[in-house]
Amino acid sequence: MLVLVANLGSTSFKYRLFEMTDDGALDDIQNARCLAKGAVERIGDAESHCTVEIGDWSDQLTMAVPDHGVAVEACLKQLTDPEHGALKDASDVAAIGFKAVHGGRLSGVFVVDELVLDAMAEMNAAAPAHNPPYIAAMRTLKERFPDLPLVAAFETDFHQTIPAARKEYAIPRQWADEFHIRKWGFHGASHRFIAYRSAEILGRKEARVISCHLGGSSSITAIENRQSVQTTMGMTPQTGLPQNNRVGDFDPFALPLILERTGLSLDEALKQLASQGGLLGLSGNSGDIRDLEQAAEAGDQGSQLALDVYVQEIRRHLGGMLVTLGGADAIVFTGGIGENDSLVRKGVCQGLSELGIELDEQANEDLRQRTNDQGEASFHGSGSKTQLWVIPTNEEVIVARQTIHALRQ
Repeated sequence: MLVLVANLGSTSFKYRLFEMTDDGALDDIQNARCLAKGAVERIGDAESHCTVEIGDWSDQLTMAVPDHGVAVEACLKQLTDPEHGALKDASDVAAIGFKAVHGGRLSGVFVVDELVLDAMAEMNAAAPAHNPPYIAAMRTLKERFPDLPLVAAFETDFHQTIPAARKEYAIPRQWADEFHIRKWGFHGASHRFIAYRSAEILGRKEARVISCHLGGSSSITAIENRQSVQTTMGMTPQTGLPQNNRVGDFDPFALPLILERTGLSLDEALKQLASQGGLLGLSGNSGDIRDLEQAAEAGDQGSQLALDVYVQEIRRHLGGMLVTLGGADAIVFTGGIGENDSLVRKGVCQGLSELGIELDEQANEDLRQRTNDQGEASFHGSGSKTQLWVIPTNEEVIVARQTIHALRQ
């Protein structure tokens, strides 16, 4: 079965095409073959860029792409290239699976219909950068390809197993019941992949694992028996760890003071917290961890502060996860920063030998030379009770597997 997995932005359409066994279990992450990957960038501009990679062949088109429906048509044109294409015909695709963000009262995996779109629209205020472009694209695709099933796999789904005591806010009960205000958690596909793959590596499904998804957007999840039992993000993707330009945890009672002193409207202040906060706000110059490390090495104090706050917040939440789990069998780093930044991994893991966590500094530095074919490697010391791993995530294969399961219902 062929499944196209889509990751949308307001002006982008990134995708991977998978060949899947249609009888595999949800945790069957090995029996999937990525046939192609590509992207359409600058949707809505006079010139959009459509790229595709199929094996050793790659192609790029420059054309006007006014909406996501035309973007899908462009990608299908490349995928069905007579000489190099991965598809004989566009109808070979069984479904498009979306790594959707927030469905509020709907948290799971659903074939897209009006009920799903309405539930997503109810959460537009909680996920303004994600939900509106997904809704618009889904509506366009339903009109353009009425016979092609669309499936929404919400990021909140993996966190439904978190106990109530760890996901409820101390707010008036009415707000929680009527407006679905609670700690939903995100990055669900990534943390689910780490749950499944780390269990395979450790050789036991009941393992206690702390998954650190660190990148432009970051979150940490405590996993037991391959289920989420605690996570850092809350009602929205704005909360938890500082993001590259999003605020992370923040006292809402500071907002009236900000509004009073700056003259900003509430909407303007929220937009600044969502676009000028996080590591960018702390440093004053960049939200990219690579830029910050380079500037800090040159003596920039703001950049060093941003790095220090980021690492300390990871450590603070890591401590809570260790208490929740009663210790950990493994701590896994994934995402662009988690997989590639040895300084962040060192900052998070050093000085924790009393907790049974011992870092092998040389192994951490040499990690790229020690990875297996899947890019995985350990970097714990020989006496560490807790294993330390880098495992590249694969959110798309999780969404592809969830899509097949939704089609069976």
